[in-house]
Amino acid sequence: MVISTTLLFEYEDVLKRNPTELGLSEVEIERLLDYFCLHSEHQKIHFLWRPRLPDPKGYHILELAVASGTGLIVTHNAKDFKGIAEFGVRSTTPKELMEEIL
Repeated sequence: MVISTTLLFEYEDVLKRNPTELGLSEVEIERLLDYFCLHSEHQKIHFLWRPRLPDPKGYHILELAVASGTGLIVTHNAKDFKGIAEFGVRSTTPKELMEEIL
């Protein structure tokens, strides 16, 4: 896993937005964020590739993938990452990834 500060803050925002729906306590959310920090490669982003995507909210994810040399973005919003093949990156949904693995 590769993470940037921006992506970590996005994860934190999403997790803390509706903790009850997720069935997580504040302590569990903090542990999960700590886990991401401890077990992910932290990548600094030096170049911005904007505008390249239909949804500006995905820019930082594409930039993270390019900076880290990651060839795959796993997201429920794969449609928002059309045209990223020029960077040597593809997107897939979690379901599609599991089908590929299994």
